[in-house]
Amino acid sequence: MEDVKAYIESGILELYVLGEISAQEKAGVEDMALKHPAVRAELNEIERSMELYAAEQSIEPSEALRNRVLNSLLTNLSDDHTFPARKATEEQAKVIALPAAKPNSFYKYAFAACLALLLVSVAALINIYSKLQTSNEQLLAMSAQNQRFSKTVSYQQDQLDMFRDTAYHMIRMKGQAKSPASSMMVAWSPAAKKVMIDMAGAKLPVNDSAHQYQLWAIVAGKPVDLGVFDMKPDSTEAMKTMKSVDIPQAFAVTLEPHGGSVNPTLSNMMVLGQF
Repeated sequence: MEDVKAYIESGILELYVLGEISAQEKAGVEDMALKHPAVRAELNEIERSMELYAAEQSIEPSEALRNRVLNSLLTNLSDDHTFPARKATEEQAKVIALPAAKPNSFYKYAFAACLALLLVSVAALINIYSKLQTSNEQLLAMSAQNQRFSKTVSYQQDQLDMFRDTAYHMIRMKGQAKSPASSMMVAWSPAAKKVMIDMAGAKLPVNDSAHQYQLWAIVAGKPVDLGVFDMKPDSTEAMKTMKSVDIPQAFAVTLEPHGGSVNPTLSNMMVLGQF
């Protein structure tokens, strides 16, 4: 019973009376009306209400208007094309052709302007970046040049200090049978027991990564290790401070395995210098 009540309240019966439903829905309404008297009674009541409403809202036309309509029908019925053609003409006369909309080119020009601005900006950025790269390279070159100049000045200052300091003894080590063309200057201060070698003025073959040069001092007839060093073509080291020593009789340099040896390899003696 609840389903019938819900069906009546759904509004489909009103749509049925108005003819606003599909053929399938219409068949469903008629089937429900046959099965349920309540549906049939509601359907009859809706139809009666519609008829009463139409009767109340109807308007009786005036006699003059009724005669005008009838005469127009009689006149136009004699020619099937008269009325439709006139109506079509009147409707066409009422249609006003609108001017075709002109395409708006603002966005096209705006896009072109933005693209041109972007290209100009990219070109300017590339130019600025190139100038910055050139400036950086120039700064790096100037920095390297300044470092070389500073090291040269420092080396010359160290040399001047040694030459001016009468406490330093300058010993020139000469090439031996292993390397006759080699030479090196060593400076020793008896007071400070300080030893320095002249790396910039040294003439020794470039050593490989598996070997290093080792400086020795001969003290009381025995060799004393004063440290190792490398000879490289791109070295910027001018003066190198070695280990301290007291009362040396001579200085020598040998080529040893990387890290140095406990005792000098006499067959690999490169230079030797005595007081």
